[in-house]
Amino acid sequence: MLSLLSLRARIEAGSLTPAQAVALTREAMAEHEPSVRAFVTTDPDPHVPDAGPLAGIAVGIKDIVDTDHLPTQMGSSIYAGWQPRADAPIVARLKRLGAVPLAKTTTTAFAFIDPTETYNPRAPGRTPGGSSAGSAAAVAAGMLPLALGTQTGGSVIRPAAYCGVVGVKPSFRLLPTIGVKCFSWTLDTLGLFAASAADAAHALALIAGRPEIDQPASVPRIGLFVPEYCEAAEPDALHALERARAMAEAAGAGIRAFTLPDEFRHAFEEHATIQDFESAQALAWEYESHRASLPPLLRAHLDKSRTIEATAYDAARRAAHHARRSLRDILRSSDIDVLLTVSAPGQAPVGYASTGDSRFNRLWTMMGVPCVTVPVPGEGPPLGVQIIARFGDDARALSAAKFLEKAFAERP
Repeated sequence: MLSLLSLRARIEAGSLTPAQAVALTREAMAEHEPSVRAFVTTDPDPHVPDAGPLAGIAVGIKDIVDTDHLPTQMGSSIYAGWQPRADAPIVARLKRLGAVPLAKTTTTAFAFIDPTETYNPRAPGRTPGGSSAGSAAAVAAGMLPLALGTQTGGSVIRPAAYCGVVGVKPSFRLLPTIGVKCFSWTLDTLGLFAASAADAAHALALIAGRPEIDQPASVPRIGLFVPEYCEAAEPDALHALERARAMAEAAGAGIRAFTLPDEFRHAFEEHATIQDFESAQALAWEYESHRASLPPLLRAHLDKSRTIEATAYDAARRAAHHARRSLRDILRSSDIDVLLTVSAPGQAPVGYASTGDSRFNRLWTMMGVPCVTVPVPGEGPPLGVQIIARFGDDARALSAAKFLEKAFAERP
């Protein structure tokens, strides 16, 4: 894969210009894109700044994020060829840092679950996940060093795990979602895909304007968490979690079992009520004006979502609020720095009819806490483990991810 930090080191050393770095990216895209199909559109003549902390870094932009130089088509024929007049703030920020928003990456329609045409470069014949399929696959195939995605349920962490890359869902509101097509204003969160935790931490610190996020790896106190509020993970995912635990412990991490009280089962179940109620409003125009053009899974979802009563939505929001406060208090009073758990139910499902199951991501999205998935070394299709920290403690989550990454690399 292409390392953002490696490219920047070569640029700063004078052995590579920003334009040459982007040219390397475009060569990789020309080589791999025909077999991966991660892109909707690309910039044929990109402007490459000579300066800036991300100069020379080509970025993939999920195709629900507005760009003034490339169409934003939402994965839907309804928006075919639609050209925004302005960049979303996240894209404007990337440009100010010197980065090159080189391509729009594929997304499931309106970031729901109807599959894209993207292939998984690290697990042929298996889904790349969704909804940020193109961003995960582009980084996994070595076509881009950095890509943007969004997560409402598990649309960053799950495809990153399936494609064997690092995915980061930051704390809620750390990155602006203005100019991003809304599905659920309570849950939608911008995230990043990169080749390593170090790359992701460096990028997030720059994009958020918070240098403290990019901290050195430190030995974390880990709470090992096997969720009991939903259907159990598959044996291969649990085995990957156990391998990660053993390697982290061998590297010096303190690890103990961690559990959550029953109220979180209720909160987990209410994620759907919040998401579905809000999506029916966020996509009201598309549904009322273009229902026949919506893909089948989304169309059926909106048919059902429009029947949710406001009273049920209000109760779900109260449950989420109480759970967020409870999680804050539990983590503050615990003797752990981060949680370690599964990123997805197992390996990416075979075939392309499904984008997989987000049940191990939805609670954390609703809690608004930072999550990072790191690939676990092993044979076969990729598997990841998920690091979770307290709300606002993105630095600790990424520091622990760097620690795990190093522990995995030094395994016997």
